[in-house]
Amino acid sequence: MVDIRVVGARDRQKQELTEEISNLVCPGDVITTDTGFMRGHGTYMEDEKLHASVAGVVERVNKLICVKPLKTRYNGEVGDVVIGRIIEVGQKRWKVDTRSKLDSILMLSSVNLPGGELRRRSEEDEKMMRNYLKEGDLISAEVQSVFSDGALSLHTRSLKYGKLAQGTIIQVSPSLIKRRKTHFHTLPCGATIILGNNGSVWISATMNEETEQTGGYEQDLEPVSKGDREVIARLRNCVIALSEHQMMLYDTSVLYSYEESLRFNVKDILKPEIMTEIIENTQPRLESLGT
Repeated sequence: MVDIRVVGARDRQKQELTEEISNLVCPGDVITTDTGFMRGHGTYMEDEKLHASVAGVVERVNKLICVKPLKTRYNGEVGDVVIGRIIEVGQKRWKVDTRSKLDSILMLSSVNLPGGELRRRSEEDEKMMRNYLKEGDLISAEVQSVFSDGALSLHTRSLKYGKLAQGTIIQVSPSLIKRRKTHFHTLPCGATIILGNNGSVWISATMNEETEQTGGYEQDLEPVSKGDREVIARLRNCVIALSEHQMMLYDTSVLYSYEESLRFNVKDILKPEIMTEIIENTQPRLESLGT
């Protein structure tokens, strides 16, 4: 059986979307010839005209004009929740890829040891660093500070942070992650989602309380049930659908899109016309909440 779809409707929607964004500019485009404006990020002056230096959306704040890039690296702020991958084990520290401009640093003194122990780190702990976290491990962490060169210092002192396993990760634009008081959500559909400020989204089956109190080091590696895998896969496809349509990602938008997708098979959600239908049904529900 061959699945044939017409792409004309999708092309028209893209054209309509481009027409709606009237302040979209490309590198070299003239933003304004008015000399009364201040030059912000993503702009440069030439022949007394303000030009865009990146592709993005023009933003005006009083007399300041800047261009927000459509695609950019993650710029961390203190308190951000991030999901990263260990890329190197060093002396008293781990290097973590958090999709930012520079590798992030996780110090041995900034982690909870297995079981949530809080004590002075000894030489023995340094020798066992690879037993706690090794190259390739995924972790959730919080930005503790930002160095002068823009590199991030992370910590996992809270029990809600730690090593991640038995789930799936999706990479989206960091600009689509809505800042909330909490980025850890247990959804009623039976899954847990972590919306990292760095654009990494982690979806896993809901953990039991015992696992949550170990800081993620004592992992349950039992096979995930078929029902849980289907919920995770459906949520993953819904997150992709939201990001494809430039919708903000937060617990309510993900849950509403999940509910709208229940009429379709998991694999069909990524079909363009079904993806559009799910988003079109989700938008009015979010607008009714004022979000």
